[in-house]
Amino acid sequence: MREPAWASWFPRCLLVLLIIAPFRATCAGTTLPPCDEMDYYYQYTECDNTGSRWRVAIPLNPGTCSGLPPPSRGTDCSFSCSAGNFLEMSSQSCTPCAAGSYSLGSGLRFDQWDALPAGFISIASFLDARPPDGDFQACSNSTWTPRGVYLESNRDECTVSLVYVVHLEKRGSVSFTYQYPDSNIFFQFYVQNEQCQEMSQSDEQKWIEVTGDGEWGTHAINLWAGTNILYWRTTGILAGVKMAKPVLLKDIKIEGVAYTSECFPCRPGWYSASAGSSSCRPCPADTFSGKSSASCAACPENHYSLEGWAACKSRPPCAEEDYFPIHTPCDSKGKTQAVYRWVEPKICDENATSAVALPAAGPVKPCPPCNPGFYNSNDSTCSPCPTGTRSDGTYVCTRCPSGTEPVLGYEYRWWNVLPSNMKTSCFNVGNSKCDGMNGWEVAGDHVRSGAGSSDNDYLILSLQVPGFKVPASLSGVSGGEVGRIAFEFETVCAGDCEFYFMTDVRSKSTTVVESWEGSKGRQSYSHSVSRNDSVTFTWAFQRTNRALDVRRYVGDNVKLFSVHVTNVLGGVASGCRACALVPENSRRAGSSCVPCPPGFYIHAETNRCEECPAGTHLAGRHAYGREACVPCGPGSVTNREHSRCYSDCSFSHTHGNRTLTYDLGALSDVASLTLEPGFTTKGTKYLHLFNISLCGHQGRRAAVCRNNLTDFNSVFSKDRRGDAGAARLADAAEGFICQSTIVPADGRGFRTPISSQSVGLADTFLGATVERFLDGVSADAELFPENTNNIPDVNFFYRSPRVTASCDRGRSSVIAVRCNPRKSERGELSVPSSCPAGTCDGCAFHFLWESASACPLCTRDDYHQLDGACKGGTQETFSLWNEPKLCIKGVPLPPRSSAPCESVTLRLKLGVGGGVILAVLLVALTCYFWKKNKRLEYKYSRMVMSANKERELPAADSCGLDEDEDPDPDDAVYTRESSLLGKLRAIANKHEGEDSSESVQLNSSRADRWVLG
Repeated sequence: MREPAWASWFPRCLLVLLIIAPFRATCAGTTLPPCDEMDYYYQYTECDNTGSRWRVAIPLNPGTCSGLPPPSRGTDCSFSCSAGNFLEMSSQSCTPCAAGSYSLGSGLRFDQWDALPAGFISIASFLDARPPDGDFQACSNSTWTPRGVYLESNRDECTVSLVYVVHLEKRGSVSFTYQYPDSNIFFQFYVQNEQCQEMSQSDEQKWIEVTGDGEWGTHAINLWAGTNILYWRTTGILAGVKMAKPVLLKDIKIEGVAYTSECFPCRPGWYSASAGSSSCRPCPADTFSGKSSASCAACPENHYSLEGWAACKSRPPCAEEDYFPIHTPCDSKGKTQAVYRWVEPKICDENATSAVALPAAGPVKPCPPCNPGFYNSNDSTCSPCPTGTRSDGTYVCTRCPSGTEPVLGYEYRWWNVLPSNMKTSCFNVGNSKCDGMNGWEVAGDHVRSGAGSSDNDYLILSLQVPGFKVPASLSGVSGGEVGRIAFEFETVCAGDCEFYFMTDVRSKSTTVVESWEGSKGRQSYSHSVSRNDSVTFTWAFQRTNRALDVRRYVGDNVKLFSVHVTNVLGGVASGCRACALVPENSRRAGSSCVPCPPGFYIHAETNRCEECPAGTHLAGRHAYGREACVPCGPGSVTNREHSRCYSDCSFSHTHGNRTLTYDLGALSDVASLTLEPGFTTKGTKYLHLFNISLCGHQGRRAAVCRNNLTDFNSVFSKDRRGDAGAARLADAAEGFICQSTIVPADGRGFRTPISSQSVGLADTFLGATVERFLDGVSADAELFPENTNNIPDVNFFYRSPRVTASCDRGRSSVIAVRCNPRKSERGELSVPSSCPAGTCDGCAFHFLWESASACPLCTRDDYHQLDGACKGGTQETFSLWNEPKLCIKGVPLPPRSSAPCESVTLRLKLGVGGGVILAVLLVALTCYFWKKNKRLEYKYSRMVMSANKERELPAADSCGLDEDEDPDPDDAVYTRESSLLGKLRAIANKHEGEDSSESVQLNSSRADRWVLG
C-alpha cells in the first residue's frame, strides 16, 4: 500500500513528472506506445481551500509510454470508505476487500509484528548526563523489537522512541493496546505537529497507566487534522535494581486518514474467509496458512501447530515432562486417587518409538480432612461451619464455650478441591488461547502451577476476600492492622521463572507486593492489611518471560502449601478465642462478649477489660492477659490509646554525676537528605533521596516518598468513590524514614525530576538510647567520625518488618543524633563514607544528624562566676559559659550583679597586722640570740687568756657563765671583731703548728681535764 502520509507532498512531484515526461519523449524523436492500466496508477492532489482535489495518473516508469489519462476531479477530501472496503481509484468508488485481506476504511491498523512495519522508526537517544570518567555503555543496540504478535521495548536505561508519522485529512484518533507491568521503565506517549511542536496533552494522555503482570490496557487520544508525529517513548531507570520488564505494544489503530487505496493482506497464520473483512483471524491449532490466505490448511499427519502458526512442526515422542498428576475429587466413599493428564495442547506423539506412555492412575486413598472451619457432611464434600461454631476439619462443628468467640478467617491446608472463593486461570502475553486451561491444579497437600499452553504463560490463582472485621477481643488493639494473610510456598525452576504475590483492592488496580525469582526452598510469607475493603489476593507464576516456540521449562512449577487469612468478614472458624465479658455491675451482665476500649486488655482471670499500665502498648495480635501490654522502649512514651510508643522529641540521660536533658523539638519536622549523584552502566544520572521524620507525629509515620509517575496515573486512576487522594497515598511509601530514587530533570530530557522506586525503611520506632544495641538492632559507631566532645550520641532505633527477597528479617535504621554547637539548630544529616548509599548490605541503614539542638539543655554546671575588682566601693560578679559550650537553651546565664566593698578589705587588714607581729617577733628573737652570742664570746676569751698564762687547760663543766654570774671586767680581753667560727679555726691552726701536743691546766673550781690532741 502507498502510504497516505506522503499525500501532502507527493502530488507536487507528480505534476513536475507529467510536464517533463512528454518533453523528453518529443526531444528523443521517438514514438512511445500508448499507456495501459498496468503502466500507471492514480493519486490525489493536495486538497485546496475549498476541500476539493484532483485525480491524476502517475506513470510507474516515466518516458516508457504515452497517452496518460487526463486529470479528473476527485472525490471530496472528507470522503472515506467503511471498514472492509477500499477506494478503487479507477472508478473512485468503494470496493470490498477480497478474501485473505482486510481494511479499516478510513483507518490504519498495525497488528503484525514480524518486522517493524513501513513508516515506523526506532530511535535510541543518549543521555545528557554522563559519568565523570566516561565509563558507560552505548545505547546503539537499544530498540523496539518485533516479537510476532507484539512489539517489545528496551529493557535497559536508554531512552528509546518509536516514531510514526501520519497525515490526517480530518480529525481522528489513535489507540493502542499495551502491557506495562514495571514502573522502573517510564512509558510516555505524546504527539507533535509537523513543526515538531508538542501538542497540548494532559498528564492523563501523556503518562501511561501501569498494568498488572499479564494484563493488557488500552490507551487512546484524539488527533488533529494535518501531520501528526506519534511518539512511544520508554526510559529505564535501573539504579540498583534488576533488569526491568519491557513494555509490550500491539494492535495500533489510527482513524482519520482520507482514504485507503488498497487492502491489507492477512499475515501468515491468519486468514479472512469472506470478502469485505475488517480484520483477519488466527488459524486454529493444528492448521496453518500463508500470506493473504482465505482459509487454513490442516497439518500433515504427526505434525502440529499452535494457534496462528504459519507452518507445522513434527510431533516429538512423548516424554515425562509432557504429563502431570492431579487428584480426583472425593467420591461418595470419601476416597481419592492421583491420575495423570497430558499437557495441553498435546504436541507429543505417544505412538512414536521411545515414547513414554501415560502412567496408570495411582492407588485409591482416603480423602484428606476438611480445611479448618469446615466439616465433612456426606463423606464427599466439605461444608462451612454455621455462624458461632468452629471445627478443625476433623470433627463436627461445635459452639464456642462461654466467654469465648470464634476466630474467623480462611485457613486452607488441604487441596483436594479448589475452594469456592478461589479461581484459577491462564493468560498468555501473545494472547493465545490458554484462557480455558487451569492455571493451577490441586494435589492433596498442596496446590501447584499447571502446565499452561506455553512457557511464557501467566498461571494465575486468585482468592477473593469480601472484607475484614476486627473481632471484639482485638478491638483494643488499634495498631492499624485489620487483617493479615500468610502463605507457605516453594518454587522449583530450571529457567528464569518468577513468582508474584499481588493485591487488588476493590478491583481498582493490581499491585505487586513481592516477587521471587528462580528456585526457592519452602518458606513462609505474610502481608498485613490496613484497609478494610474487599480485596483480591493473586498468585501468578511465569516460567520465562521470553516467547518460545517449544516447551523447555514445563517441569518448572510452584507449590502453595497453605493459605491463612485472619479477621475475614463472613469467614469460618477453626477455634475460639477468649473475649471480654460485660462488667458485673452492668445491667447487661452475662457471658456475652463485648469489645474492650482502645488500650485495654482482657484480664486472664476475670475476662474483664483492664487498661494497660502506663508506658506499655498493645503491640501483638492478641489482647488476652497482662503480657499483651508490651513495655515501650527506652526514651519513648505511649499514646492515650496504648496503641503505639513514640518519642516526644525529648530525652534524658544520666552521664557521670549529672543528668543530661535534651529537647529535640527543632528536629521534629521532616528533613530531607540527597546523596551524591551516581551513574548506571548506561550513564543514567540518579540520586538517592531520604525523607526522615525523627519523632513522627505521636508515633504516626510522617515521612512520605511518592512516585511522581504514579501521581500522574492516579489523577485518572481514581477508585469508584472518586478518591484520587487515596489512590496517591496508596502508591506512596510512608514511614519514619523512606527512600526514593530521583532522576534529575536534565538527566533524561524530562521537564520535571522523576521520582521512582520509593520504599519505606522504618515503620516502627523501637526507642532512643545512648547504648549501641536495642532489640536486635545495632548502631555501628565506627561508621562515622569519632565523637570528640563529652556528650554521648543519642541513637534512635527503627525497624521495618516487611520481608524482602534480600532482607529476610526486614530492614532496620539507626539515626545517631550528635551534639555539635557549630551546626545550626536544624543541623546536617550525613551517611557513612564507607557506605555512600546509607547502607552497606541493603538491610541496615545508618544516619548521623549533627545539630546544635542535639546538645543537652544548659544547667548550673555549664557556667562559672568571676568577681571583679572593687572600684569605688562596688564589686561586680560575672557569669561565663564553660568552654567549649556544649549545651543549648535550658538555664540562662545569671545577670551581672554588684555588691558594696571597701578599698582595704578585712583580709588585707588581717594580713598586714599578722606581718607586723611577725616582724616584731623576729626582731626580738634576733636581739635575744645576739646577746647570747656575746656571752659565749666573752667566756671563750677568758678561757684563751687563762690558757696562755698557765699553759694548761682547767677542767670546766661549762665555758659559759652561770646565769647569775657577771663577767669580770678585769679579765676581759678585747680582740678584733672576729666571728666565733674564725676564732675556733685560728686556735686549731695554732696547735697544728706545734711539734707535740701538751696539756694545759686551767684554773677551775673542778679538777677535770680537757685534752686536745
